[in-house]
Amino acid sequence: MAATFATASTVVGLGTSSLSSPSRLSAAKTTRLTSGFVRSSVGVRNPLRQAGASGGKFTCFERDWLRTDLNVIGFGLIGWLAPSSIPAIDGKSLTGLFFESIGTELAHFPTPPALTSQFWLWLITWHFGLFVVLTFGQIGFKGRTDEYF
Repeated sequence: MAATFATASTVVGLGTSSLSSPSRLSAAKTTRLTSGFVRSSVGVRNPLRQAGASGGKFTCFERDWLRTDLNVIGFGLIGWLAPSSIPAIDGKSLTGLFFESIGTELAHFPTPPALTSQFWLWLITWHFGLFVVLTFGQIGFKGRTDEYF
């Protein structure tokens, strides 16, 4: 039994001289391996994109679809602060009530606001109005620059 283990056994492909021959090495260098994780050299065609459709405008979403602009943020914030600062709620403005409720809640800081606190109403109302103004501002500003109207 000891003689059986003493004989050298080779595994095909690991210790054989057939892999180290020059003809095999050159063939291995020119062989291309393909994988599902590596892109192929052939470009994939987008069936939704049509060249020259709609007068050269994009028919699908652009990569920079949000197209943020600081003008919209600035004018939108001013456009919301002005009307929300009009004293229309018992002689107080929405912005004033919101900031006043922030101060009231910060007076007992480590404790969070109660669910019945007026803070939540002013917070949601004020921010909802701000986001509506910013959304319409983005639509209007970008619609104007893209000459939709």
